[in-house]
Amino acid sequence: MIVLGIDPGLKNTGWGVVEQQGSSLRCLAYGCISTEPGSSDSERLSEIHEGLAAVVERYSPQEAAVENVYFSTNVKTAFATGQARGVAMLAVSELTVGEYGPGEIKLAVVGNGTADKRQIQYMVRSILGLPRDPEPNHAADALAAAICHANQGVARAVGGDRR
Repeated sequence: MIVLGIDPGLKNTGWGVVEQQGSSLRCLAYGCISTEPGSSDSERLSEIHEGLAAVVERYSPQEAAVENVYFSTNVKTAFATGQARGVAMLAVSELTVGEYGPGEIKLAVVGNGTADKRQIQYMVRSILGLPRDPEPNHAADALAAAICHANQGVARAVGGDRR
């Protein structure tokens, strides 16, 4: 199974593609779609959609994992990230999609729901056998979402339940 992980954001949308064979995971590719702050929101959202559609076209994932939006103080940032997340959901709407909170992803990958960016990068590198930490951290977060989703699939396959 091939899983596309997405860390949505209006400025930076990270993506990562992971192949799962049994309990083994392998990174196929990762990257980040970065948009220009001076562009209109509609241009930026279109760029995110086109970029993710190209990733789906190239890697043909069967499933996707999209990080949920969580912001406690900055409403403007939360709104913009929510728009990017909506565009990401549209780009993967033909796939089976899992939605995960940041703490849930961190717990699945690092074992600590409050892990920092460096810990996530280190564990993603370790789990996927990468030669170095994935950069930028948005791509590492997307790979972490894909790992979280793939691990949920393993749990379902052996009779577990993600609830």
